Formats: sequence, C-alpha cells, structure tokens
Amino acid sequence: MIRFRSRLLFALISLIIAVLVCSAILLGQLFKSYYIKTFDKRLENEVNLMADLVEEKGGIVSINKKDIEKISESLDVRMTLVNRNGQIIVDSAKENNLIEGRHSRIITNAVQTYPNDTSRLEVAGGYNLHYYGTPIMKNNQIDGYVFISTKIGELEKVNRKIWWLLSISLGIAMIMIIFLGTKITNRYTKPIEAATNVMMELAKGNYRARAYEDHNNEASKLSSSINVLARNFQEILKTQEMQQERLSTLIENMGSGLVLIDNRGYISLINKSYKEIFNISTNEYLSRLYYDVIKYKVVNELIEEIFMTEQRVKKQILLPLEIERRYFDVFGSPIIGTNNEWKGVLLVFHDITELKKLEQMRKVFVANVSHELKTPITSIKGFSETLLDGAMKDEVTLEAFLSIILKESDRLQTLIQELLDLSKIEQHGFQLNVEQLDILELLNEVVKMLDRKAEEKNITLTINPGLTNVFIKGDYYRLKQVFINLVSNAIAYTPLGGKVEISVREEDSKVYVKVKDTGIGIDKDEIPRIFERFYRVDNSRSRNSGGTGLGLAIVKHIVEAHKGSISVQSKLNQGSSFTICLYKELS
Repeated sequence: MIRFRSRLLFALISLIIAVLVCSAILLGQLFKSYYIKTFDKRLENEVNLMADLVEEKGGIVSINKKDIEKISESLDVRMTLVNRNGQIIVDSAKENNLIEGRHSRIITNAVQTYPNDTSRLEVAGGYNLHYYGTPIMKNNQIDGYVFISTKIGELEKVNRKIWWLLSISLGIAMIMIIFLGTKITNRYTKPIEAATNVMMELAKGNYRARAYEDHNNEASKLSSSINVLARNFQEILKTQEMQQERLSTLIENMGSGLVLIDNRGYISLINKSYKEIFNISTNEYLSRLYYDVIKYKVVNELIEEIFMTEQRVKKQILLPLEIERRYFDVFGSPIIGTNNEWKGVLLVFHDITELKKLEQMRKVFVANVSHELKTPITSIKGFSETLLDGAMKDEVTLEAFLSIILKESDRLQTLIQELLDLSKIEQHGFQLNVEQLDILELLNEVVKMLDRKAEEKNITLTINPGLTNVFIKGDYYRLKQVFINLVSNAIAYTPLGGKVEISVREEDSKVYVKVKDTGIGIDKDEIPRIFERFYRVDNSRSRNSGGTGLGLAIVKHIVEAHKGSISVQSKLNQGSSFTICLYKELS
C-alpha cells in the first residue's frame, strides 16, 4: 500500500511539475518575445525621430558630429549617418579599427541589400549588437540613412532575471506541491490503505477486523461498507460454526456408528461410536480405501452394492468383535448432490445385539434350560422307576443307581445355582461387596481347591506370580468364583498329562492375571461366542465334565462389574490363554 501511495504521489507531482515547467517555458518565451518587440519598437521610434530631425535641419550635410554625439549619449545608443552609397558620414562612437571595419561592412551591406528599407541586424562573434536603420528623405529622394545600434546585453540580463524568477517560483511551487500532495495523498490513500488491510484480514478469515470510520472523510462510505461486510461475514461464520458444532456434536454423540465414504472410495469421516464399537483409531481409517481397512467381507459387499446400484440398502449383519459377536442393523445410502452429482456413500451401524439377545433369549433360554434339565430329570426318573420296579432289592444295583441319582441331582443343583447367580449379576441393582484383598492369596486358595481335580488327570497345576503381595479392591467371593470357573475349564479341556499355569503381572494401576493351559484350544470363529449362555466348545466333553455352559458368561459379567476386561488367545490343539485385567482401585 505504501508503494501505491508513492506511485500515486510521484505521478501527481510529475504531472504538475511537467505542467509548471511547460508553463514556465511558455511564459519565458512570451516575456522574451514581448521585451524584444518593445525594444524593437523603441529603436524604431528613436530612429524615425532622428530621421525626422535630420530632415528638418536640411539633410545629412547639416548635421555635425557633436549633435550626433549629444543625441547618442542621451539615448544611450550608437548613431551613424551614411550617404545613399553606404559611406559613413557621421558616427557617434569612438574609433576602433576592428569594430569600425565590421560596423562599416554591416551598414554598407544593409544599404546595398535593402536600398529602400532597412531592418535590424545581429552581429555574431562576441559583438552582440542590435541595428535599426531608416532612410532620410530630401525632396522626395533618399538623401542618406540613419542607423542606431546598441548592445543587447541588457536584454539578456532581463531574460536571465525572468528565468531566475521563474525558476525560483517553480522551485517554491514544487516544494508546496510535494507538501500538499503528500498531505492530500495521505488523506485519501490512508483510508484506502486501512480498508485494504481490513480486506486482507477478512481474506485470512479474521472477521473481527474493522476499518476506522471517519465521517469527515469522503472514504467513510468505503470503510462503512467494509465494516458492514465484515459484520455480515462474522455473523455468517458464527452461524456456520454453530451449525458445524451442532452437526459435529450430533455425529460424535449419536449412539450409532457412522462412516462417510467419498466418491472415490476413500473414508472421509468416522464418528466416535464407530471407533468405540470396532476399537479402531482415526488414523487407521481416514483417507484410506474402505476395502483396505474394513475387514468384514459382508460390509464391503454392501458398500459395493450401493456404489453399483445407487440405491439405499438396509441389512442385518452379524460381526465377530474380539471375544464376542454383535448384531448390526446397517443402513447404507448413496449421497447425491445437485445436478445428480455422485458424492459418496453413508453407512450407519445400529447395534441391535441386545435386542437380538432379548429376542432370542426366550427361545434359547427355554430350549437350553429344557435341554439341560431334561437329562438329569430323565436319569433320576428312569433310575427311580427301575428301583421301584424291584432293582432296589439288589444292594449293588441300588448303590450304583443312587450314586447316579445323586450325581444328576448335584448337576441339576449346580445348573439352578448358576442360573440364579447369572440372573442376580445381570440385575440392574447388582452391587459388589468391595474390600481390600490379596489376589495371590485368593489364587492360592483356588489352586488348593482344584489341585485334587488336576491330579486325577495327571495335570500340573502351578501358580507363578513372581510377586509376594498384590492388593486390589474387589468382591472376594465373586473373584474367587471367576478364577474357579477359569481354572476348572482349563483342567476340564486339558488332556491327561497337560499343564495349567496361572501367572500374575502388575502394571501401574492394573493387575493382569493369566490362566494358560495346553488343552484342546478354541477355533478362531468360536472365540466370540464362548461367553454366550449355554455355549460349549465341545458338547460331549462338557457334558461328561458336568459343565453347564454358563461359567464363562458368569465370569464375563463379574469382571465387567469390577470395571475390568477379559481377553482370549487360543489355537486349536495348542491350548488357550485367558487374561483378566483388574484395577487396583474401583472408581
């Protein structure tokens, strides 16, 4: 903006100076021309007056040198009288051979060239003389000529004075022009400069910038308009930010997972719920092709269907997520802009796992409970009828049948107790009996309880804590129930001569307990289902071991009630590893 002001000031001053210089030159020439004309007129009048005087006195012969010298001195000129042939008769100047020779040649040349009329002549060579002559008449005939000559040095002095005055006036005018021009350009360019700076700030996004409004200035309308524009931009920005904040809040806090894919197949947006559901980070997904990061084939097929058909798609899908499977109601919609411009695909994942569970719970629960109760009840009824039919008289048979009835009764009691425990844990008002406990002491007690069971299968059951005391806050009875279930399952699913190892690791505010076995392992596809009610990895082994399929479901609920987590790593025929993470302090 300073460069603009300088260019404007330079252009303005240059224009005015050019006009002044041209005006000064014109005035100088006019003054010079006027002075020369005035000077010529004077010489003309003086020479005519001298000619009339000579004519009145009777001609050239009647004029003597003293008269000429007297008149020449009074007029401050050189006066010369010549005859008709150009010969000098009388001259008022002192003799000078060089001057006289030149003077004589000029006058002779003038008389010969213009016999009836003479005009002023200028002599070069350092003798700047001005000549003016006129014929002298006697009896209507030319008697001779009178010439007046004078140096024009005064004319040059006057001309120099004129140019000096004009130069001084031009210099003063230039100083005043520069001063006034600077003031004027500052007055009119500063508002423009301020307005430009404000516009630059607006272009950068700073809509709080304002221009100074000087109502005494002609540029105030510009400043006012810019301020109105800035205020409008600020209001628009506030409205946009408010809408953007509302939209972001809505997207981030909606209960369903949301994925936005652009028209090239790159993921441009995922919300908080989606990240929490699938346990992923933003960097893993954003600006990457959907089929490179979404590992579920059914989801990719759904996206491809939307891309190909450009139609809305709604589908219920079942996805394995770490240790569990979850049902989703997926709604996919193409995003079509104005002029049918294809912008991408929007996917919304509604988690309907709980609804599905509630929907199937009645069927599954009734079917499983009926199935689980049927076997022991059938056995008890069958053996009781057999005993009543006479087998009770045989003591050996009676003892064997009563042992089976007792075993089935215990199994039935265990099933009912676990159902009651699971129901109690899942109740809304379920509370833990929190106390300070030593996790190593609890694990040692569990090992003592199950050591005999392990010895029966020749299984090595060890605890390798690597620590002396690890204190946490939790429900002693419920945590004991968790580890009894885990260790019992490890023993039940580990072949003869295998190993079951319990290890404890402490890390900051967390404690990790791992139960690792060398058992039959779990298939990768079955890991998400092992915490479902009544689900068994191996039904025949579970039944023979007296398992009900509720143990891991109870374990999961108790661990989650302690704000902890459980993870599983397993391979078929290579054993399984269950890791429980518990906090030392319950918040």
